[in-house]
Amino acid sequence: ELFTMLFNSVTNGGKTTLAEKLKNMLPNCDIISQDDFFKPESEVETDERGFKLYDVLDALYMDEMVTSIRNWMKSPASSGVVTEEPENTCDNLKNVYILIVEGFLLYNYEPLNELWNRRYFLTLPYEECKRRRSTRVYQPADTPGYFDGHVWPMYLKYKNELEENASMQVDYLDGTKSQEELLSYVYSDIIQELNKLRE
Repeated sequence: ELFTMLFNSVTNGGKTTLAEKLKNMLPNCDIISQDDFFKPESEVETDERGFKLYDVLDALYMDEMVTSIRNWMKSPASSGVVTEEPENTCDNLKNVYILIVEGFLLYNYEPLNELWNRRYFLTLPYEECKRRRSTRVYQPADTPGYFDGHVWPMYLKYKNELEENASMQVDYLDGTKSQEELLSYVYSDIIQELNKLRE
């Protein structure tokens, strides 16, 4: 049995950390990360201001990502996923393979829309997001004005599109909450969903 969930977030919203922690708590759990599918810098378009347009789907090898996800779903047992049971695994989780897909531009991509059991979106207010972003080192490094000129406007555009899409059921999470709080909420939610599937 397969259970797939999607973690989307604004830059530095905490999705990767949350996904990694969940992986350690859930049986037969694997992560596919959108960041692994970025095109090399030379293939990413530059706008008239000289900003590299990384926060758009064209900056990613999305076909490859879809293929990876579909291959995992075809045979999760052969994906190299660790099949040791975490401690205290409840009976309902036996024989379930869980895939977490995490990224920043996943919901508005049609070929993936039908695949998810649960969708989560971690949000942050502007100031906190900018503060976190400034503490990270990127390759290539952010050029001056890049966050305000490209990253944040693209996030708002994307989030607005998502909110206007009534058919898309998304659970919005407050990224300013502690990791423990977020982890506890999402873990309980997943267990609840798995129980529903089993009924």
